[in-house]
Amino acid sequence: MTTPPTRRTGSARRRSRPLAALLPAVLLTAALTVPAAGAPAPTPASAETCAPLAPGASALAEGAVAAACQEVAAGTWYTWGGGHGPRPGPTYGQVDPDDPASAHDPERLGFDCSGLVRHAYARAAGADILDGAAAVQHYTHRTAARFTAADGLAPLLPGDLLAWGTSARLHHIAVYLGKGRMVEARQSGTRIMVSDVRLGGDYFGAVRITTGPVEGRLFRTWGSGVWTKARPALAAARVYAFPGPTTVRVACQTHAEPVTAEGYTNDAWSYLPDYRAWVTNIYLQGPAWLPDVPACP
Repeated sequence: MTTPPTRRTGSARRRSRPLAALLPAVLLTAALTVPAAGAPAPTPASAETCAPLAPGASALAEGAVAAACQEVAAGTWYTWGGGHGPRPGPTYGQVDPDDPASAHDPERLGFDCSGLVRHAYARAAGADILDGAAAVQHYTHRTAARFTAADGLAPLLPGDLLAWGTSARLHHIAVYLGKGRMVEARQSGTRIMVSDVRLGGDYFGAVRITTGPVEGRLFRTWGSGVWTKARPALAAARVYAFPGPTTVRVACQTHAEPVTAEGYTNDAWSYLPDYRAWVTNIYLQGPAWLPDVPACP
């Protein structure tokens, strides 16, 4: 089978500002309201400490919390598409065609939700380990632990990443602080803020990040809207859809139901432990049977 091409997406890029040393960070003492377009910029309040609010987090996670909280202290804007430049850091945003409040985002240097997460963990790790949108970050191969919505907040530690949406589309991500609080880039017209965790609605779950060794082989998917399955079969339940090319960790592969798609036919399926799901090898860049990946027992 010929290796399918990698398909890339892109957006306007701007050079990020230099990274300053971490400052004592503060959180908001009152809820921020969304101002009308063109309204005066709100002034961040400062009384309570924005910091890890529970013990047990890794040094990496605490560093990410500190970096995110620095943006709260600085009064950094939410801006749609912000933080997705060539390097981590704030960038000017874009107009979201579905949100009139974003009209001034191209004038504001800041982050969207995943841009803030990318920046926070890059500052902590010294490397750009979480580039991508909320869905890519939540399903990163750099996973130490994963939690569902049913797990609630009890097992979470500061620095864990909270996600909202569905298995077809995750639309928001934030950094947990502990004690039911989080730091987030929430929406146009507001600053980076500390909020109560919203467990109702479409809260999806959380993930704990690590920079430790990755077990298994890494491969890149291609295509968009590619569904993983609960079993290596077309009729199996859908688990999660890759919105675009994604780096995934493959534990093993097996011969199962043949699939014909994108001009190829293949009966090989790979098990992705970070998703607890299977994907046809057609959508993994490489030969029909992946090299150096063991057969599933």
